[in-house]
Amino acid sequence: MFLQNYFYYFEKALSDDFCDQIIQLGKEHVQQKALTEDIDLQKSRDSSVAWLQDQWLYDKIEPYIQEANVQAGWNFEWQGSEACQFTVYREQQHYGWHQDSLKQPYHRPGSYDHGLIRKLSVTVSLEDGNKYEGGDLQFDLRNRVDSESVILSAHQSRKKGSIIVFPSFVWHRVTPVTKGTRYSLVIWSIGNPFK
Repeated sequence: MFLQNYFYYFEKALSDDFCDQIIQLGKEHVQQKALTEDIDLQKSRDSSVAWLQDQWLYDKIEPYIQEANVQAGWNFEWQGSEACQFTVYREQQHYGWHQDSLKQPYHRPGSYDHGLIRKLSVTVSLEDGNKYEGGDLQFDLRNRVDSESVILSAHQSRKKGSIIVFPSFVWHRVTPVTKGTRYSLVIWSIGNPFK
């Protein structure tokens, strides 16, 4: 699929107080080592996560997802969002190249997400980029027609309160944090498979 926009961002869309509330909430929940359904990817992922499902988070962030979906020209149909992932990257932690979309739709009969796929991914920066080093969100535009990999760092993701939205099939990574701690909130919007 050819994309005119590989990501869409809102710079400093959320207030510092709002971001601090999320960090506090995330720290109050049990943090666990981040895993992935792909065994090979588990070797390239090192971070801690906690799961948040507070409605006020969706109420605040989902309008930005809707706007990005239209403004970027994707116009994907989606029904809702999965649990929010509060993610902590400490020194030397990272997440290698990956896609958020899964190989098959969810197979969970009786669950709200049965038969659905991840369509849009969202990263919310909860900390100022000058408080940590490394930890850059990068995109690999390998889906381009010329098929050459072009690495693009989303510098906008280093500004506290910024929101970056992108199709879940776009390759991306978080480079190793070399100093300090990076806090983010990740959300996946899900819908029926593409036709």
